[in-house]
Amino acid sequence: MKREDFVFTIGYQGSTAMVDRTARKQYGSLGTDELFREGLHRAAFCSALYSGDEAELQVFSERFGAVSGLGPVSVDRLKRLFGVTTVPDNVNRVMLV
Repeated sequence: MKREDFVFTIGYQGSTAMVDRTARKQYGSLGTDELFREGLHRAAFCSALYSGDEAELQVFSERFGAVSGLGPVSVDRLKRLFGVTTVPDNVNRVMLV
């Protein structure tokens, strides 16, 4: 699954990822920091998660905690908050909606 598809996935139906076509087209080339600055916090979290970089996840966690007023937020808590736990490996198809 490509990064821009994962970042803008809005749901799954079996092995098909449903991707927000408009958001992917408009913001797909932005990095984690840029997505965060645009206020696309879920997309920014997905971007950091996709990268697999613990430092990037930690920076996101600190920044999100500061802007949300929640204080330090663990990555596990963010996964529950945004409903995203990992990049799925069973996605065979992407449907743009």
